[in-house]
Amino acid sequence: MSETRNIAPVKLELFIAVVKNKKAAYYTSIVQSHQVNMQFHTPASGVNHLLLDSLGLSGKPRTLIVGTVRADEAQSLIDDFSETIAKGGEYNALAFTVSLTSVIGTLVYGFLSNEKTTVTQ
Repeated sequence: MSETRNIAPVKLELFIAVVKNKKAAYYTSIVQSHQVNMQFHTPASGVNHLLLDSLGLSGKPRTLIVGTVRADEAQSLIDDFSETIAKGGEYNALAFTVSLTSVIGTLVYGFLSNEKTTVTQ
């Protein structure tokens, strides 16, 4: 009889942020400090919305940052972003997370969740 193991002890969330280009490297370092193994950033062209206008993000070059974060780290990451955003000026940004419901493959999950151990048979 085979043994059943809980492969996914921690849920994952997709982290999304829109930041000013001048602060993209700074915000990327914050994301990296929260066990985010997979992230990418790209120019956020064509993003124009009333909310971005109110944050002072429209009309300026912006960067979209996307990454996967462990659910147990997500709130801490959002809190760090909130503290930085509160500085205002060039630090204005928009950040949020979305829960992921499924990740296919134990090795992929292990990488995305920053698990040090992998399941072996």
